[in-house]
Amino acid sequence: MSNPIPNALGRVPGAPLPPVAAVPPGKPAAKRIVELDVLRGFALCGILLVNIPPMMHMDRTVDYQVLPVPHVFDMFVQQRFFPIFSLLFGVGFGLFLASAGQRSAHPRVVFLRRLVVLAGLGIVHQCLQPGEALLPYAILGLVVLLPMSFLPWWANLPIGAALIAASTTFASGGISLVPGMMLTGFALAQSGLPATLHRRAGQIAIVFAAAVVASAGFLVLQEQDPLNAGFTHSSAAAGLFMAIAYATGLLLLMRTPARSALSAVFEPLGRMALTNYVTATLLVLLLGPLVGLWESAEWGALIPLAAGILVVQIVWSRLWLAHFRYGPLEWVWRCATWWSIVPNRRVTA
Repeated sequence: MSNPIPNALGRVPGAPLPPVAAVPPGKPAAKRIVELDVLRGFALCGILLVNIPPMMHMDRTVDYQVLPVPHVFDMFVQQRFFPIFSLLFGVGFGLFLASAGQRSAHPRVVFLRRLVVLAGLGIVHQCLQPGEALLPYAILGLVVLLPMSFLPWWANLPIGAALIAASTTFASGGISLVPGMMLTGFALAQSGLPATLHRRAGQIAIVFAAAVVASAGFLVLQEQDPLNAGFTHSSAAAGLFMAIAYATGLLLLMRTPARSALSAVFEPLGRMALTNYVTATLLVLLLGPLVGLWESAEWGALIPLAAGILVVQIVWSRLWLAHFRYGPLEWVWRCATWWSIVPNRRVTA
């Protein structure tokens, strides 16, 4: 008889929980997974590029022809990063619920409070950016992840995959892709896979190769109707498979000498993802009109603006995390989740 598979925190399903509150609410229960933070930071970069045009009401066509920069975005950026972000939100929620099981007798109540707090933040953020993701993620966490948390990973994983397939087949991707991506990420966290990424180079390479081939084929199909990119089944499939290729490709690079550079750039962004996501909105609304992006087709100015914001956020995140354990909004979110003041300042010897 095979041994049971440990969950995300190394506990065998069905085994008794450790004593409640064995880990104080303010103390991390497990070491952070660097690969997840790097992926999260990488996804934030692409999401910023996608969010600036609608926030600035920019025109992407002239005389019914897609401008060069938005055309490149349609091929390599649009619909390529939010699937990664959505999957990682699901992974994060799954890891949190597993961790909460070691700290509270009622982990789903704590999880519920975490989602409600995120929804409140999302409502405020919606006033600044109507297309923001925090509120939908919180709602989907409540209506999808919370009830599905009673099922094991081997049940949730195929359900999530089926939702993803249905979205790309019948709904042309977009926001309809998010429930499946979140549930898939949640199931992966339940299975314990994120903690074993460093041991799965061969499997990741196989997925990467398959995703590259599939994304290339669907990208060719997407280019048959470039004006409707983002609204066709081919562009939805191209976006999904390119997201998989980006994520697995980055994970493979994390096994090379490039790991140090990638971690230095993307890990601080990812560890403060919530803070950087919201502050990026504030910076775009402040600086976008000053560089002439408001209701314009000045796409050439968009990339320097995005690059400048990201550089500021990378530097700011590194400086902040040198003195604090959590980003500002991450700390507020954690305190509200646990309903207690969580120590944040790092203690130096």
